[in-house]
Amino acid sequence: MIPGPRFASALVLASVLALQPAAAGAQAPASPPTGGPARGKEERSQPLTVDADRMERFGKESLVIFTGNVVARQNNSVQYADRMEVYFDEKGDRVLRTISTGGIRIITRDCRTATAKRAEYFDLDQRAVLSGNARVWQDDNVVSGETITIYLSQDRSIVQGGTQERVKAVFYPREDGKKDGPARRKTQGDPCKN
Repeated sequence: MIPGPRFASALVLASVLALQPAAAGAQAPASPPTGGPARGKEERSQPLTVDADRMERFGKESLVIFTGNVVARQNNSVQYADRMEVYFDEKGDRVLRTISTGGIRIITRDCRTATAKRAEYFDLDQRAVLSGNARVWQDDNVVSGETITIYLSQDRSIVQGGTQERVKAVFYPREDGKKDGPARRKTQGDPCKN
């Protein structure tokens, strides 16, 4: 059983491209801010669902670990990982930190995507860190580096290169009168392809 009556937002992603964060946890409404400065109360209270092959709870450590094909969903955002560790406060009502590893892929409700080998979220300072060949894109715009650190409440990001590769970014100008960048491919059944 999951501790506490509420399972606060856990996984978050944003990017240099101003991503909306994705959240993950288990089966109850999210609590404190999960995104940029002006996220609505209704958005933060959307149900949060985690599917995995296995869940293990460590009550004394205030820790829940999900393993095997982890899929976390909230408000039309989704995160995929091999393993997710969720650390709670002492009462078990609020997520303080999460660590996801293995095959990280996050798709936000506004169709931005990120991949990394590791994703960490720190609720108290509203900071998300993607590391290990981190990459964030929307349409054909892309930013990549060894580490992408996102300060959600400040709407600020830092991308760092590694010893082998430098930071790379490609931004396409928007066409006049169009909200999106370059022409996008249409795919049935995928809300992020129009």
